[in-house]
Amino acid sequence: MKTFLSLIGILVLAVMALGTAGCAHYNRLVVLRQATDRSWADVQNVYQRRADLIPNLVRTVEGAANFEKSTLTSVIQARQQVNRVQLDPNTAPDNPEALKRFQQTQDQLSGAISRLLVVAERYPELRATANFQDLQTQLEGTENRIAVERRKFNEAVQEYNTAIQTVPAVFYAKFLGFQPKPYFTAQEGAEKPPEVNFNSAVPASSPALPTSSLTPALPAGSSPH
Repeated sequence: MKTFLSLIGILVLAVMALGTAGCAHYNRLVVLRQATDRSWADVQNVYQRRADLIPNLVRTVEGAANFEKSTLTSVIQARQQVNRVQLDPNTAPDNPEALKRFQQTQDQLSGAISRLLVVAERYPELRATANFQDLQTQLEGTENRIAVERRKFNEAVQEYNTAIQTVPAVFYAKFLGFQPKPYFTAQEGAEKPPEVNFNSAVPASSPALPTSSLTPALPAGSSPH
């Protein structure tokens, strides 16, 4: 009888130890998932900051005489597309395709802004304005911050994905709702530096930009997310 009770005691202690270890592993997964969500929110914040700068950029640039309409229109259209692809700003996405669509629209906007700033170099009167200089500095700083936050997000996702795919979490993570998270990928062509030519001549006869055709594209207070 004494031996039987000892075995029962050992079994109870083993179950308690396993339960404690299981709780510790589960709690770690929760912490890592929260870290990916927090990092995702930081990504969304910097993208929102950039989106909030664009209406002022449009108003500033369209005031320059004979500014290239197609370049400005591409920025407006890219921002409109960003507005159509919305993801939950508080929860890191589980769907790789949803993140891919989100990244594509944001990268297209980055490209459109970059081309606009290059074209603006051909307009000395525009570059001389304090408002444009301030916007240019803010946009360039925001683009750098976007790259930093995307890298941090990928690092958080890597740690989380590794945790749910290793023993013992791999046996229960999916059952408890811990799904793998997708990564941001390198922008296509990012390995090639852009060709910039600041010696191009200012277009002589480009039509003036009609304000009425641009303003409706950027409703005040709109948000891409």
